[in-house]
Amino acid sequence: MLPLVGAELKPVQLYRHLLRCCRQLPTEAMQKHYRHAIRQGYTSHADEDDQERVQMIVQRAVVDADWILTKYSKNK
Repeated sequence: MLPLVGAELKPVQLYRHLLRCCRQLPTEAMQKHYRHAIRQGYTSHADEDDQERVQMIVQRAVVDADWILTKYSKNK
């Protein structure tokens, strides 16, 4: 469920994408854990003004989400 590589996601689009990715996790406990982590990350970076830094955070979040989904899809 990885968005187009190189596409510039806005923070709200990223937030929604990551929450949708959580639905693919195998257990409710994992889903709850990662939803909480996503919310915390979103609020902690809400005051970020530097667009270059925002894009770095977005790219890293997309890569991390892909890694997590790949990790748990192998365990099924």
